[in-house]
Amino acid sequence: MPVKKASAVWNGNLKEGSGSINSESGVLSEAAFTFASRFEDEGKSNPEELIGAAHAGCYSMALSNELHSAGHNSKSVSTNADVSLEMVDGTPTITKIKLTTKADVPGLSDSEFQKIASATKEACPVSRALASVDIELDASLA
Repeated sequence: MPVKKASAVWNGNLKEGSGSINSESGVLSEAAFTFASRFEDEGKSNPEELIGAAHAGCYSMALSNELHSAGHNSKSVSTNADVSLEMVDGTPTITKIKLTTKADVPGLSDSEFQKIASATKEACPVSRALASVDIELDASLA
């Protein structure tokens, strides 16, 4: 499997500096981030939203695959990820990611869907990479 690449540059000190994030594919090109975009509400990017985007994308793709592998034809899977950054022992720490997913899967019972959705949360590659983080799942059928 290929190795995916990204890079970041930070200029200046923590509170007054700024940086940019780039991805090999070019989808992220000079995505700006600052102390305020990470720890306050400035409208620029930050590492936590990128982790959330990666997790939401991975989970949606993995759930679609698991549904199809179980013989269910999903029309769509949509996932949001809320990433919580909190101070733990004086250190900023990602403490929780809440995945909220909705899937359109005609003919699938909610109990079977919940079983597949929960197993997928554990098996998703990004979930596995973030195993030290509390990952919550709120899954529903459309």
